[in-house]
Amino acid sequence: MLDKTYDPKEIEARRYPEWEAAGAFAARPETAKPGYCIVIPPPNVTGSLHMGHALDNTLQDVLIRWRRMKGDDVLWQPGTDHAGIATQMVVVRNLEAEGIGLALDGAAPGGANRTLIDREAFLKKVWEWKAYSGGTITRQLRRLGASCDWSRERFTMDDGLSQAVLKVFVDLHRQGLIYKDKRLVNWDPKMLTAISDLEVESREVKGHLWFLRYPIEGSDEHIVVATTRPETMLGDSGIAVHPDDPKWKHLIGRHAILPLVGRRIPIVADDYSDPEKGSGAVKITPAHDFNDFEVGKRHGLEQISVLDRFARIAGHIPDAYRGMDRFEARKKIVADLEALGLVEKIEPHTHQVPFGDRGGVPVEPYLTEQWYVDAKTLAQGPIAAARDGRVTFVPARGRDEFFRWMENIQPWCVSRQLWWGHQIPAWYGPDRTVFVAMSEAEAQADARGHYGRDVALERDPDVLDTWFSSALWPFSTLGWPERTPALAKYYPTDVLVTGWDILFFWVARMMMMGQHFMGEVPFRTVFLHGLVTDEKGQKMSKSKGNIIDPLELIDKYGADALRFTLVSLAAASGRIRLSPQRVEGSRNFATKLWNATRFAQMNGAALPAGGFDPASARLPLNRWVLGELGRANRAVDSGIAEFRLNEAATALYEFIWGTVCDWYVELAKPILQGPDGAAKDETRAVTALVLRDTVKLLHPVMPFLTEEIWDKLGHRAGEGPLIGAAWPVAPAADTDADAELGWLVRAISDIRSARAELNVPAGAKLALHVVGSGGTTRRRLASHVAALERLARLGAIDASAAAAPSGSLQVVIDEATFALPVGDVVDLAAERIRLAREVAKLSDEIAKIDAKLANAGFVARAPEEVVEEQRTRRGQAERTRERLSTALARLGA
Repeated sequence: MLDKTYDPKEIEARRYPEWEAAGAFAARPETAKPGYCIVIPPPNVTGSLHMGHALDNTLQDVLIRWRRMKGDDVLWQPGTDHAGIATQMVVVRNLEAEGIGLALDGAAPGGANRTLIDREAFLKKVWEWKAYSGGTITRQLRRLGASCDWSRERFTMDDGLSQAVLKVFVDLHRQGLIYKDKRLVNWDPKMLTAISDLEVESREVKGHLWFLRYPIEGSDEHIVVATTRPETMLGDSGIAVHPDDPKWKHLIGRHAILPLVGRRIPIVADDYSDPEKGSGAVKITPAHDFNDFEVGKRHGLEQISVLDRFARIAGHIPDAYRGMDRFEARKKIVADLEALGLVEKIEPHTHQVPFGDRGGVPVEPYLTEQWYVDAKTLAQGPIAAARDGRVTFVPARGRDEFFRWMENIQPWCVSRQLWWGHQIPAWYGPDRTVFVAMSEAEAQADARGHYGRDVALERDPDVLDTWFSSALWPFSTLGWPERTPALAKYYPTDVLVTGWDILFFWVARMMMMGQHFMGEVPFRTVFLHGLVTDEKGQKMSKSKGNIIDPLELIDKYGADALRFTLVSLAAASGRIRLSPQRVEGSRNFATKLWNATRFAQMNGAALPAGGFDPASARLPLNRWVLGELGRANRAVDSGIAEFRLNEAATALYEFIWGTVCDWYVELAKPILQGPDGAAKDETRAVTALVLRDTVKLLHPVMPFLTEEIWDKLGHRAGEGPLIGAAWPVAPAADTDADAELGWLVRAISDIRSARAELNVPAGAKLALHVVGSGGTTRRRLASHVAALERLARLGAIDASAAAAPSGSLQVVIDEATFALPVGDVVDLAAERIRLAREVAKLSDEIAKIDAKLANAGFVARAPEEVVEEQRTRRGQAERTRERLSTALARLGA
């Protein structure tokens, strides 16, 4: 018997270890069952569960549990990412906080003193930290209910995956697809490493726009350039103006003299310069700006670096600025230019500045030699696969976004100036000849062949971008380069579930590597979900104080409640607006099913009678609920299959709360609590069958609750755990029963709504006068009179009234008008005035919102969440106005 109170915390703590101990999550590649595989997006090994993880892994688990019930041999491949820069930063901070850096006569890497601690000692500390905190995220995923095959858990720096990384690097280098080049990178001057675009966050900064006057060679004329970064002028090697700009085009082909430096720089024509922005002329600093780098290549301009890796002024520059911090140099350069009369004006200017998300300081476009992957060549296969449908995107617009990235792809910088990560397998000889090999011994052999003697080799100190090893995840985790049974069965994987933010950084790169090394796409479908925000649609952040901790919600409401909420909100596009109140509502939903099940148990409806055939049901009520069960089954099944998981959750909610709890249980109560007989036996059997199949349908979304109910109903004893049960067969619908019970539900619902809208006292029993009823309506009234009286709070029923009494509210059900006199319990005149006033107020509100939304300026300038909130408010107001207008019409003139 179910306990009186639903206690998710106790149930979840008990059920998960049972599943794991029983091997319920284990894949079995040796079986003949068709394989179904999802690889988990590996979270940072030292990270903690956040709401993005909760959403992403819940969606994966729904798919995995569903396919397991459909009979597939399922592998949900778990693992964690070594997260190079993130993990190194955490360990550096821990060491500094503990004073370990000083005890070791230096600070850990990550700042100006990074080389003062031995690399080997530092890496030992990182592995110790990984051992200490590395299991946190996987323990938290267990709390969420993630049914991964933990026996196959991988780590991007375990021995097998490290060998895969080495092989891929070496093979790509030998194929000419990995090479060294000197290009601009995002450089974090605090972490002292190149970083990826994903590790750069754009922040709005209130700065200035300086208009600087550069003298024209051989004349008294000046050209004015506008810049937000005067310190980089020391590295200018040209000025660009638009070829059609009447203000400056006469200077095209001439030269300016760079102030403070004296360098002669050309003035070139380029469409990059916008006559409407700034002064219309742009200083070109190819070594310190990505756009300038491209302009410089087009015009053959010199690349002059004037910053070192610490973002200090360096290079061939005047000694007055050498060694200065970039921002101190900015002040001095502006002051010196002002003293020379070369600052035309300074304007306040708010603009976006890129910051390193880990170092927390502005990043610098920095010209440095790095290792690159020829992404353009590797991208051709994925582009073709997306075009011909070998990989599909859900929603479909993900394909367009994919093409936008891939067709404009740049070389991929894969080297990082860190200590934690896969050290690049490259060794340098005395003359800097590079030898790329699987091991130092192989590199030595290659060097011996090159030099004709043994030489000392120095290994490249850099490590690989974390995304490099992550790009191999779908096949390296399955055992590649070995040809394992798991690799043969589960590759290509079936679905990749992920967010839009890493479509390019991870998804595209997995496709590149998978197709290049496996000859097949790594997954058939890319299922993209939105971002979880607060209830106002704002991105969660510490600064806003609006972060919602999934573990706190699990503690308070249970994992199932959080899971159901996230799935319910996870439409294929748009933000997922989460609030604790929504999660509380999902916990109430679980309690509703719990209580309905307990009621069934107490009334002998726990297990279906042996050999009961649902097709043998005779009562319209039972035939109807079986048909509704079949419809729910098909809706849930197709919703999950077509990645409309939110629609599957909606179908479950409407069926369980609406059909089963609100209608079937209420309508069946008199039978279940009445005298014994065939009707009671049938209703018990149908109730038990409906509950059995309902928990099966709900299991992928709310696994803990359903496993507990399944067990306490007695099914586990005979059929084993629910997690391993088969997906239910959908019963057929019964047209006649659907029509009859559909009529009853509509009649009761419309009467209840009409009463509520007119504020009829809940305890008042109203007479019912049915006008214009045909034979079918009268028969249904006679069959269901008791249910109507009880559930619609009716008194006497006149099934063949000639006319509606005065002072009646009127409800139309099919051909008949249901009239309920309310004059004795409601002030009709006052109600008409109240309803008319409310309708008018709502109309005014809708008009105001429409005016806002019709204002192009408002829609363009207002934050996305504000515009969406206005649209939501309008929809709610429109629905309320329609409902109250209907209520007003029911009162007549």
